[in-house]
Amino acid sequence: MSGRDGVRAQQVSGSIGIAGAGRVAQALGRLLQEQGEPVAVVASRDPAHAAAAAQFVGGHAQPVAFAELPARAGRIIIAVSDNAITQVAHILAENGMRQGIALHTCGALGLEALSPLAEAGVSCGVLHPLQTVAAPEQGIAAIPGCAFAIDGDPEAVAWAERIAGLLGGGILRIPPEKKVFYHAAAVMVSNYVAGLAEAAVMLMGAAGLDEETALRAIGPLLKASALNTATLGPAAALTGPIQRGDIATMAAHLEALERAPQAVRDLYRAAGLQVLALARRRGLDEMEARRIERLLRRAAKDQDV
Repeated sequence: MSGRDGVRAQQVSGSIGIAGAGRVAQALGRLLQEQGEPVAVVASRDPAHAAAAAQFVGGHAQPVAFAELPARAGRIIIAVSDNAITQVAHILAENGMRQGIALHTCGALGLEALSPLAEAGVSCGVLHPLQTVAAPEQGIAAIPGCAFAIDGDPEAVAWAERIAGLLGGGILRIPPEKKVFYHAAAVMVSNYVAGLAEAAVMLMGAAGLDEETALRAIGPLLKASALNTATLGPAAALTGPIQRGDIATMAAHLEALERAPQAVRDLYRAAGLQVLALARRRGLDEMEARRIERLLRRAAKDQDV
């Protein structure tokens, strides 16, 4: 190998490639670029998407196809849809990736998703930002400071920890056999909040408010509830009729909800039972707790009938 070739090999091994052009891919690429990390290339199946993502990442990032990544970068972050991770890993392995590091950003999958690269000799790992990313711009603001679930081979873990450190994030170590619980928790906190809010908007609609007005009205309540829960803990943050043992209000709600969609009724009852457990921890009188529990479970049984 000539001196020039050696320098070129060193440049490639130190460069970062982003496999994916979606929200997380763009946000992570931009954040790394802003931290002085050399994001050289961004890849997508669609050349137009790759070009737009590379422009968003900034710096000297260039758009490429997945097959070009191994020749352009030695450290690759695979941020594609869950069902495409292994396919992308196959493409990278088939196109000469035999060393370096590959991380994927999926919270539901482990190292098995990168098995084609692991078999080829690549150090593989997982870097899952525990954050919701609705748009690349929002991700730039939201990802720094979040927790990162990290797993993998030593070299991959070291790079993942470096990224988490650069972004001011905490590190979570989840045993592979327990990762499904971790991801289910993440889904409930992130995705299910949107479902709860949608159910609330529907009930606001039954109260006579249009969607825009309802969203404006519940926005401050959503923010304050989330902040209180995160800072005080769920039990200490709990307020409302269940915490007070107000069975008359609960009964009125359940009666009114008979005219709401079944999914909303089921959600109210299921969430109510979980909130009841918190209220019991807070010291709710057990007789009142049992009355509320019977009310919620009876409503569910009556609905089944």
